Amino acid sequence: MNYFKKILQFAGPYRKFGYLNIFFNILYALFSALSFAALIPTLDVLFTPEKKVLKEPTYQGIGNLKDYLQDYINYRVTAYSGDDLMKGLVLVIGLVLVLFLMKNIFNYLAMYFITFLRNGVLKDIRNKMYQKIIDLPISYFSEKRKGDVIARITSDVLEIQHSFLSVLELIVREPLTILFTILVMFGISTKLTIFVFVFIPIAGMIISRIGKSLKKKSDRVQKEQGEFLSIVEETLGGLRVIKAFNAESKFYTTFKNSTDRFFKFSNALLNRQNLASPSSEFLGILVIGVLLWFGGKMVLVEKTLDASSFIAYMGLAYNILTPAKAISKATYGVKKGNAAAERVLEILETENPIKNKEGALEKTDFKSAIELNNVGFRYQDDYVLKTFNLKVEKGKTVALVGQSGSGKSTVANLVTRFYDVNKGEILIDGTNIKDITKNSLRGLMGLVTQDSILFNDTVKNNIALGKENATMDEIIAAAKVANAHEFIMDLPHGYDTNIGDSGNKLSGGQKQRLSIARAVLKNPPIMILDEATSALDTESERLVQDALEKMMQNRTSIVIAHRLSTIQNADVIVVMNKGEIVEQGTHDELMKSDKNYKKLVEMQSFAS
Repeated sequence: MNYFKKILQFAGPYRKFGYLNIFFNILYALFSALSFAALIPTLDVLFTPEKKVLKEPTYQGIGNLKDYLQDYINYRVTAYSGDDLMKGLVLVIGLVLVLFLMKNIFNYLAMYFITFLRNGVLKDIRNKMYQKIIDLPISYFSEKRKGDVIARITSDVLEIQHSFLSVLELIVREPLTILFTILVMFGISTKLTIFVFVFIPIAGMIISRIGKSLKKKSDRVQKEQGEFLSIVEETLGGLRVIKAFNAESKFYTTFKNSTDRFFKFSNALLNRQNLASPSSEFLGILVIGVLLWFGGKMVLVEKTLDASSFIAYMGLAYNILTPAKAISKATYGVKKGNAAAERVLEILETENPIKNKEGALEKTDFKSAIELNNVGFRYQDDYVLKTFNLKVEKGKTVALVGQSGSGKSTVANLVTRFYDVNKGEILIDGTNIKDITKNSLRGLMGLVTQDSILFNDTVKNNIALGKENATMDEIIAAAKVANAHEFIMDLPHGYDTNIGDSGNKLSGGQKQRLSIARAVLKNPPIMILDEATSALDTESERLVQDALEKMMQNRTSIVIAHRLSTIQNADVIVVMNKGEIVEQGTHDELMKSDKNYKKLVEMQSFAS
C-alpha cells in the first residue's frame, strides 16, 4: 500500500479529472441501485392489482422516504395505465430503460475522465524515470543491465497503469455501488440482508488466500523480462562478433533459457490470477443460491416478504456480485503492481551522489590551469589512482600514456566529474570542481572518445548536439575543421543523411571525424581526447590526427594516447603505471632519459 501512495503522488496535476470521475461514479452507483429498486412498485401494479395506489401520497419526513417513493411511483404507474395493463407494462419498461441508460451514461463519463488521469500519470512517471536515468552517474549503470532498465521504463510502468491505476476506476464506483445497493436491500428486508452478510467474510477470506503469493510471482516475471531484454540489447550491439565466432546457437540457447523461465513464471502468475474471477463468481452464485432458499422461505412459508420485493431484492443481490468481483480482481492487481512499483521507485528514489552543491558556481570561462592534487580514486576495492598530482596549464597539451589499466581514462572521467574523487581534489582556476555546477563544468569541456558515440539521426543533428540553434554555416565550418565535409557531401542527402543506429552506416574514421566536428562546434576551452585514434586504420588516423591538431590549436588539451606517434608534439607527456606517474617531460626529454617511455615507443615501433 505504501507503493500505491507514492505512485498516487503523480496524480496531483490531474486531480480535476479525479474529482469529475468521483462525481460521475457517485451518480452511477446511485442509479445502479435505483434501477433495481424501481422494479418493486411497478411489479406491484402489474402483478398485484390490489396494491394499486389511487391517491397521490403525501411526504411525511425522511423516516418514511422509502414508503413515500414506492407509493409515488406506484401512483404514477396506476394513474398512467388505468385499467390497461399493457400501458403500465410499457411505462415500467420505459422507466427501467431510462434508469439503466442514465447509469451507463454516468459510467462512461466516469471512465472518460479517469482516462486522462491514468495516462497523465503514466506519461509523468516515464518522463521522471527518463530524467532520472540521464541524471544518475555513469557508475550506477555499470552495475545495472541495460535491458533491465529498459524493462522498468516500459513494461513495469505499463504494469503500474494496468494494476494500480485501474484501481482508481474502482476505488469510488464499486464500493459506492455496493453501499447504495446494500442500503436499498436493508430498506426491503433487514433480516434477509443480515443473512447475506454472514457469507461475505467467508468469501473474502478465501479470495485473499489466493492473492497472497501474487507479488512474489510478479516480481520474478518482471526480473526475467529485464533479463531477456538485456540479452536482446547485447545481441544487437554485438551481432558482428556473434556471427564472426559462430556463436548464434550459444546466444539462442541463453535467450531460450530466459524465455522458458519467463514462460514458467508467467503461467504460474496468470493461473493464480485467473483463479480470482471463477472463484469469486462461484462464491457469489453460492450466496444467490442460499438467498433463493432463505428468501423463498420468507415469501412462501413465513409470508414476511412480498414476491415483487423479493424479485427486486434478487436483482440487487446480483448487482453486488459485479463490483465485488471487480474489487477482488483489483486486490490482485495491487499485489501484482507492487512488484512493478517497487522496481520503478527503486530508480526514482536513487540518490545521485554527484550533485550540485547549494550555491555552486556557474563557471563560464577558463583562465589559468587544471590541477589534480593528491587524487585517490577507486571504482570498487582497489585504488586505480594513488596520490596522483598533475597540473595542466592553459593553452598546453598534456598527453597521458601507459599500459592498459594504468588509470589514464580514469583521469578523464574525474576531470569531467563523471565520477567523484575518493581522496584529494581537482581544481579549475583554483576552484574545486565540486563547487562548480555540473552543467557549467562540462560546458567548458569537449570530449572525443575512442568509441565514437553517435545517434540514429542526421549528420547535421549529430554535429549540432552540443550547441542548440547552431547555424548551417557553423556546422559546415566545424565539419571542415574535422576533415569531414568532403565525405558528408558524398552521402545521399549530405548533411540531412540519417547515419543509422550508432552511426553504423559510416566507417570508423568517418564516425570519429563527426565526433571531432561535434566537439569543434561546441568550441570549448578544454579538450579531452580519450584514445581518439586507436581504433582507426592508417589513412583514417592521418585524417583524424590532422583534424585533432587543427582542433587543439590555442586550446588546453588532455590527450589519452594509445598510439604514441600521435602525441610527440605534446607540451608534456605523462607516463603512468598502476595509477601513479612514473615520469613526465617532452618527447625528446623522455627519449633521452631511456626509461619507461622509450621502452613503450620502441615496443610500438617494433610492433608496427
